[in-house]
Amino acid sequence: MDGLTVIIITYEEEKNIGKCLEALQGLADEILVVDSFSKDKTVEICKSYRCSVIQRKFIGFADQKQFAVDEAKNDWILSVDADEVITNELKIEIADLLRQDKLPYQGYNIRISLFYLGKILNHSGVRSDRKLRLFNRKHGKFEFAEVHEHFKLTGPVGRLKGRIIHYSYNDIHHHITKLNQYTSVAAAQDNKKGKRYSSLWCMFKFPFTFILFFFFKGGFRDGFPGFVWSFFATVYTTVRIAKTIELTKKS
Repeated sequence: MDGLTVIIITYEEEKNIGKCLEALQGLADEILVVDSFSKDKTVEICKSYRCSVIQRKFIGFADQKQFAVDEAKNDWILSVDADEVITNELKIEIADLLRQDKLPYQGYNIRISLFYLGKILNHSGVRSDRKLRLFNRKHGKFEFAEVHEHFKLTGPVGRLKGRIIHYSYNDIHHHITKLNQYTSVAAAQDNKKGKRYSSLWCMFKFPFTFILFFFFKGGFRDGFPGFVWSFFATVYTTVRIAKTIELTKKS
């Protein structure tokens, strides 16, 4: 690999961005931050870590990240969110790849581990969550999605052993706030696609989904955080369906 650019999009991430950038130190020859005009100290913190910062109006996650990819000075990109921290194991793995002249893959999937209520969840339906985060930009681009954008790659994809730790939720209040936002977006997408749900299905969906996450996906093995996560995963699914039904009736 000739070089590596880390891309991060931000908006008022002063609580998270410091530990994210600290873990990246010494890995890449460029850290490019695309900020959506934060009013807190996000940009100040980024500049203290000698990041390249571009301020740009936010249109959508995929659009913002693709802009960052296009502006990067290297073809190899590591995409990290502002509330994520790479482990030392992953840092060593990527550093080893950087020293190789030719790589067998055009991208690498990385396991994302959720830090929730004071611990990393090793079960609860999130253990096997892997995403394409390290890639050669010549072989793909970010595809549009309202919430969960992803990089669409053409070419072989490998897998790394190291992890990214995701500090997605500050507390339960923050989780509820994000759940409300995401279910509204998801319901709007469902309604636009013409999806229809029955009220009866919505009522029966709740117990079945909780059993799935807490028992079959091992939420009970993560203790109390696993229980709370399983509960909110169930609430997310149920509220999404309920909001879709509501939108269907209105339209």
